[in-house]
Amino acid sequence: MRRQTSSSSSDRRVHQPNSHFRNMMSMITAVLIAIGAILSFLMQGLKRLHRGYAKYQVVKYHHVPCSPLTAHRLSIMRKKILVLDLDETLIHSHHDGVIRPMVKPGTPSDFTIKVVIDRHPVRFSVHARPHVDYFLSVVSQWFDLVVFTASMEVYGTHVADKLDNGRGILNRRYFRQHCTMDYGGYTKDLSAIHQDLSSIFILDNSPGAYRKFPQNAIPIPSWFSDPSDTCLLNLLPFLDALRFTSDVRSILSRNQQSFNQVW
Repeated sequence: MRRQTSSSSSDRRVHQPNSHFRNMMSMITAVLIAIGAILSFLMQGLKRLHRGYAKYQVVKYHHVPCSPLTAHRLSIMRKKILVLDLDETLIHSHHDGVIRPMVKPGTPSDFTIKVVIDRHPVRFSVHARPHVDYFLSVVSQWFDLVVFTASMEVYGTHVADKLDNGRGILNRRYFRQHCTMDYGGYTKDLSAIHQDLSSIFILDNSPGAYRKFPQNAIPIPSWFSDPSDTCLLNLLPFLDALRFTSDVRSILSRNQQSFNQVW
């Protein structure tokens, strides 16, 4: 009996430390998981702050008020129409389940939209091109803005609503059904928006979209995720001057090569 009692006591002494060790390891694991989750959350926040900080490091375009003579000249000229593409021009997006190598994993989106396509709910993560909000606020004072995207209306409407942000500057919109299939791609008919081609032009990253109207187009490099991009800001001085011409084609037809060199 003494031997059995001694053996049982010895077993308890052996198993008891093992039990404490397992409990301690479980607690350490739980703490490490919690710390990892907190660090991940903080990193996401820092990435968003850094991205926002990088967007506004460039000096903004300072609009100088027009002189009375210049203001009078503008008042007697028809206000021109600036047609804006969406994807890779003003924004970049990707939907859940699609990995895009152009966007670094973990890069936070500026906003998300949820739509139903073919009876299936789809969520898009949308990244706004740097300075797009400021760009729109400035050019909306100079031109009548029109959105023309080759994307589906259910998607394009939500994106345009987000970019407009209740300002009422992107009310006129054209979508995929308004495009024409040409050479296996979508082209945009500017004459369907405004018949007077002297006072309408498009900003688009895809040359195929305006192949029938090269003299009414301003090309811009495709954008995906670069937070230091300044293309929209760089265009403001040129757009400011363009509103004073009587025919945009007289300028844009001579500047295609210059645009290619700049970009």
